Amino acid sequence: MSAPDASVVLSVSGIGKTYTQPVLAGIDLSLYRGEVLALTGENGAGKSTLSKIIGGLEAPTLGQMQFNGQAYTPGSRSQAERQGVRMVMQELNLLPTLTVAENLFLDNLPGRMGWINRKQLRKAAIEAMAQVGLEAIDPDTLVGALGIGHQQMVEIARNLIGDCHVLILDEPTAMLTAREVEMLFVQIERLQARGVAIVYISHRLEELARVAQRIAVLRDGCLVCVEPIADYSSEQLVNLMVGRELGDQLDLGVRSLGDTALKVSGICRADKVKNVSFEVRKGEIFGISGLIGAGRTELLRLIYGADLADSGTVAVGSALQVVSIRSPADAVKQGIALITEDRKGEGLLLTQSISANIGLGNMHRVSSAGVVNSQQEAALARRQIDAMGIRSSGPEQVVSQLSGGNQQKVVIGRWLERDCTVLLFDEPTRGIDIGAKFDIYRLLGELTRQGKALVVVSSDLRELMLICDRIGVLSAGRLIETFERDSWSQEQLLAAAFAGYQKRDALLTEAAPKEAS
Repeated sequence: MSAPDASVVLSVSGIGKTYTQPVLAGIDLSLYRGEVLALTGENGAGKSTLSKIIGGLEAPTLGQMQFNGQAYTPGSRSQAERQGVRMVMQELNLLPTLTVAENLFLDNLPGRMGWINRKQLRKAAIEAMAQVGLEAIDPDTLVGALGIGHQQMVEIARNLIGDCHVLILDEPTAMLTAREVEMLFVQIERLQARGVAIVYISHRLEELARVAQRIAVLRDGCLVCVEPIADYSSEQLVNLMVGRELGDQLDLGVRSLGDTALKVSGICRADKVKNVSFEVRKGEIFGISGLIGAGRTELLRLIYGADLADSGTVAVGSALQVVSIRSPADAVKQGIALITEDRKGEGLLLTQSISANIGLGNMHRVSSAGVVNSQQEAALARRQIDAMGIRSSGPEQVVSQLSGGNQQKVVIGRWLERDCTVLLFDEPTRGIDIGAKFDIYRLLGELTRQGKALVVVSSDLRELMLICDRIGVLSAGRLIETFERDSWSQEQLLAAAFAGYQKRDALLTEAAPKEAS
C-alpha cells in the first residue's frame, strides 16, 4: 500500500528492544491516517513489545519514533494517551472495586470541589458504553462483577473517549461474542472515517482480512512482511508467521477411553449454574461451549472449589466416590487442576521467575521444612521449559517478560508436574498464536493418552470441534445438549447456545401478563 508521506501519523525507525536477550531488532514501520494495520506473528515474536513501545509502556533500546512529524518519546502510557496514542491491552487496565462509570472516566471525573457529579458521570458513561454495545449494563455496576468479555468491552470504550489519533487493539475479540465483535468492527469503521490509525493485533486471520488494509508479520523479533493483506492467503500468512506449514486437521494419536474419572451431578449456584450434570472418562476431552455469561467459567470454579455450590455433588476416582470440595486445596488433593482463563490475575505471579511459578504448585517436591531448594526448583522448571517449548532465557526469567502464549505454558507446566487426573482448561489458547495453539492441542492429546480426563471451555467453536470427543452446550446456566463427535455442526452448537435464553425469555413473557393482572 503506497501513501504520501503527509498521511503518515506515526513512524518507527530501527526500533530494537533487549531484555535478557533481544526481542526486537531493526523494526521500520509507518502508520497511515485512516488505515487498519494488522500486526501478527507467533507468541514471542515481539508484537506486544512493539505495541508497548508505541503506547509508552516500554522504552526502546535502539531506534527512534516520530508522531505527526515530530520526535515521539513517551515516558509513560499517560503521556502517550495525552498525545492521542491509545492502547487496549490483553491484560486489562481496570480497577475491579470501582464502577464501570468510574473506570471509564477515572482520569476526568465530573464534579466540583472534590464532589463527583454522579448524574453527569452516569450520562457520560451511558453514551460511551453505547458505542460498544454495552447498553444493557448498568454503569454503576462494579467492574469486578463483570465477566472478562464485558470487562474487555469496557476497556475498549475507555480508550475511545476523547482525542484518539492512534489506537492499538491487542487481541480485542479473544473473549467477545459475535454481537460484540460486530459492534467493535462498526466502531473501527467510524474511527477510520475520522482518520484514526489502528494497529490490530490478532491471530484470527479471518478477522484481519476483514478489517485491515495492510499486514505486518513479525517472526523472532524481525519484520518479515509489510504488505497489502489482500496479496496473501491465510496459508501464506501462517507460513510467514511460523516458518512451517500447519494443516486444519489434528491427529491426537491412538487413545482408549477408560472408566469415568469425573462425575458432576446436579450442581447449582444461584442463577449462574442450574442443575448441571455430566461425566468425563479417562482419556476423553469433554468440551463446554456457550455464549459469554452462559455459566461456563462459573461451572469450572464450582468443580474446583473456587466458588461453593448451593447443591450438587462431584465424584472422582476409579471408584467414583463423592468428595467434599470446599476450596481449591481440596480439589488439588482429589487430583483436580484448573487452568484459569485469567492467567495474569489468577494463574501467575507476574513479578516472580518461571521457577517460582512452576514450583508454586509443587512445593512438596522442591522444599523441605519450609525452605525451598532453588536447585530442585530450577531443575523442575527447566524440565517444563523443554517439554512445553517455553521461549525464555531460562528458569530465572521473570514471567512478566514472557509473551502471553509462553505465560500460558508456564501455568500448564505447573499442573503437569502435579500429575492431576482431572484437568479443567478455561480458554486454554486465549491470546495464543496459531502455531502455539497446535502445540497446546498436541499436549492435550498426550495427556489423554496418559489417561487424563480433560474438560475444556472455549469461545472458539472450531477449536472445540477440532479437539473434543464430546461437546456440552451451556445456555443461561443450563446444560442444554451434549453432542458426540461427528454428530455436531457449528450451526447446531450455536442454536443450542441460544436455546436456553429463548426458553427463559419465553417464560418471562408468559409470566408478565399474570403478574400485571
